[in-house]
Amino acid sequence: MNNVVAIILGGGAGSRLFPLTHQRSKPAVPLAGKYRLIDVPVSNCLNSGIDRIFVLTQFNSASLNRHIARAYRFDQFRRGFVSILAAEQTPGSSDWFQGTADAVRQSLQHVMNFRHEHVLILSGDQLYRMNYRRLIDHHRQKGATITLATIPVGKEDAPGFGILKTDADETITEFYEKPAFDELSGKESPVSDAMAAEGRHFLASMGIYVFNRQTLVDLLSENPTQHDFGKQIIPSAIQKQKVVSYPFDGYWSDIGTIRSFYEANLMLARPKPEFNMFDPKSPLYTNARMLPPAKIENSTVVNSIIAESAVVIESQISDSVIGLRSFLGRGTQVRRSIVMGADYYPWEPHSKRATIEGPERPGIGEDSTIENAIVDRNASIGRGCVITNRDKVSELDGDGYYIRDGLVVIPKNAAIPDGTVI
Repeated sequence: MNNVVAIILGGGAGSRLFPLTHQRSKPAVPLAGKYRLIDVPVSNCLNSGIDRIFVLTQFNSASLNRHIARAYRFDQFRRGFVSILAAEQTPGSSDWFQGTADAVRQSLQHVMNFRHEHVLILSGDQLYRMNYRRLIDHHRQKGATITLATIPVGKEDAPGFGILKTDADETITEFYEKPAFDELSGKESPVSDAMAAEGRHFLASMGIYVFNRQTLVDLLSENPTQHDFGKQIIPSAIQKQKVVSYPFDGYWSDIGTIRSFYEANLMLARPKPEFNMFDPKSPLYTNARMLPPAKIENSTVVNSIIAESAVVIESQISDSVIGLRSFLGRGTQVRRSIVMGADYYPWEPHSKRATIEGPERPGIGEDSTIENAIVDRNASIGRGCVITNRDKVSELDGDGYYIRDGLVVIPKNAAIPDGTVI
């Protein structure tokens, strides 16, 4: 895959993932207790033999920059890299990235310094596993200038995506950006028998694109006012280029909201999750922290993930994800929740911590109950707290907490006093 360069889009402000994106970009949001979202597309690239990877960032990118610098260090005998390209003022532009296409347009001067035939453009906030070799091979075999990875969806989900129509040869003939439910008639495409049996007759764009090098350069230079691939560049290119679909039928989740983030994480804790983290041929790479194993004392754990260095004392955990260095005190109950863990141990003296920000004792205090919640990194939950969204509120900005999509979110570095009931 020496003729392919990958570009991973870091996304915008991530307002739908707030407060998880209050201090970090979307790709830097933790996943499955020990990873970050950016690890998914980077791992897919590396497992597919693509090792020249640019990550375009703009908002809250400091933690993402640190993670990539620590996690992806190639040896001096390889030519590969994972390189951050932040929005910058140049002689050609003094503006921030205005959209997905504009981000690539403003970064082309750096990408074009490397020899390649194809550009693979990816999103930094999705959970899936894909062999990009097959995607590139499909692109070549079809003689395409642009290829879109697509996934069949049902009629109820179609309005949330860019929907396209294909002919029998998988050439895209029409593209509709998030069509209304009552406008879907006639927008069905040929799908496999298995997908048709599930009622998934509409092809949705996954936000994964392959461009021939010159095609990308021409489209971006000839259309300087078009800032978005899905809304502008792709629909206009269909009339002039050979744009084809690469059908994908595996697990895929676009993690753009608090609810989708929550459900994707809890899915991974099921006995047989739709996304297999235990595939030895396609591992998920991340920062190797060299932490000790988890320690669990006289506790009950059901259908859950416990990350390294977590300490769980006489607690009950079910259908949950417990992150790095989490501390759960005696009598704690955690159900259908995500506890992201901490950057330091609660017993570690403040003077010896690598970071000075955060409460004195991160973790969950004795006899507290956490249910249907997300507890962000370094948060401290006091003793005897009950965090369950007792009043079944859908949206709320509380004192030291938020409720989004009916889920209680305790933000990073928050401190919840003893006896608090939410």
